[in-house]
Amino acid sequence: MSEAVIRTDTSPPGLLASLDPLLREWLPRQRWFAGKGRPVTGFSLVAATELLPADSRLGLHHVLVRAHQRHTPAGGAAEEPGDCYQLLIGTREALPPRLAPALIGHVAEGPAAGRTAYDALYDTRPAEVLLEALRTRARIGGLRFERSPKDDIRAGLVPRLMTAEQSNSSVVYGDTFILKLLRRIVPGVNPDLELPLALAREGCPRVPAPAGWMVADLAGRSWTLGVLQPYLQGATDGWELALRELAKGEDFVAEARALGRATAEVHTALARALPTATVGQAQVRRLADGMSERLEGAARAVPLLRSYAPALGTAFTALADLAAEGRTWTAQRVHGDLHLGQCLRSPDGEWSLIDFEGEPAKPLAERRLPQPAVRDVAGMLRSFDYAAHSAEVRVPGWADSCRAAYCTGYAEGGGRDPRTDPVLLRAYETDKAVYEVLYEARHRPDWLPVPLAAVRRLSVPEPA
Repeated sequence: MSEAVIRTDTSPPGLLASLDPLLREWLPRQRWFAGKGRPVTGFSLVAATELLPADSRLGLHHVLVRAHQRHTPAGGAAEEPGDCYQLLIGTREALPPRLAPALIGHVAEGPAAGRTAYDALYDTRPAEVLLEALRTRARIGGLRFERSPKDDIRAGLVPRLMTAEQSNSSVVYGDTFILKLLRRIVPGVNPDLELPLALAREGCPRVPAPAGWMVADLAGRSWTLGVLQPYLQGATDGWELALRELAKGEDFVAEARALGRATAEVHTALARALPTATVGQAQVRRLADGMSERLEGAARAVPLLRSYAPALGTAFTALADLAAEGRTWTAQRVHGDLHLGQCLRSPDGEWSLIDFEGEPAKPLAERRLPQPAVRDVAGMLRSFDYAAHSAEVRVPGWADSCRAAYCTGYAEGGGRDPRTDPVLLRAYETDKAVYEVLYEARHRPDWLPVPLAAVRRLSVPEPA
């Protein structure tokens, strides 16, 4: 379907054209911009909605824009349609000093000529507009704001932008709610809304239930834009907590065990709430082939991996061989990107899982596929390794004890102990470690020893 078909422009004509030169400079500098390293060659408007009039003291525009970028395939340079991004653009005559970090640039022409454009999420009033729209279930242009009938969203909650986000942006309202705005937008229901809603229907207390959500209705399809959830005041994410305990020389066994129980409870609730599937020989063969291809690609790109590649490949052939003997597994909806940073522990010691978006770089259809639950387990086991190597003071055996405790807790929480299926667990851990080697080699070479240590361990399969 052509992008031109799905434009629902309720903002002044010429808005995007006037912002184009500013966005070309500003957008690639944002942490959540996915196309780094390739120049932006232009933009096409997907939708633009005026939330506050452009000629008022504060103008506010909700914009979905596709960034076009040049890439270099084997046949030479080519331009391709890039990702679609959600922007909340404010315009003022001048920015106060507190909004200096939000500056996009000074508009030279068009409906906002002579004004200053900026990322409006930094500003109190625009953030209030979003919460009020959710509270009143507003319809503005192609935007639809929904809320759960179980939640009372009070007016007047003071907003503040969280600055620690990476692939998205979040605004906290009065320590009561947190609104996560997705930055890279694709048509369809995002798992970050779909799965928490399903878990809420199941009464699962381990995941904050959505209090509201933002959707764009374009050309007969819904695009998930953001999710409002209860803010877990005083909660600490698992990564920070683990590093804190490591710094004190303390173990993390009790927390890892409790986190394993929480993970199993979420998996069990997801299996009840959404369809499951049986994975047999044909599906496992495709899965193993994909893992093998990723290993081959990573070995070509990272010479340090090459000597381990044959031994690592046996993890995938062993899985395919087991399926060929008639072994099957159950696939279900999973978190998709589980690690310590996606877990929050409340002051009373209870763990919650957050951020069900999955890996944003993967297609939405792939992120919504049922998969063996051990994929999430493997991600968490790798996260313990990363935490252990991130500490200033190394604690011998810390990661191993956490990994064992997590698996024990997982079994206690109603799941199957992942260690009882060593072939499947090794395949997923190996695939994850191979991905990490490639990522670190490209982006953080100083971290490369962390996944390489796992590669050495996984090269030798443990006794059954």
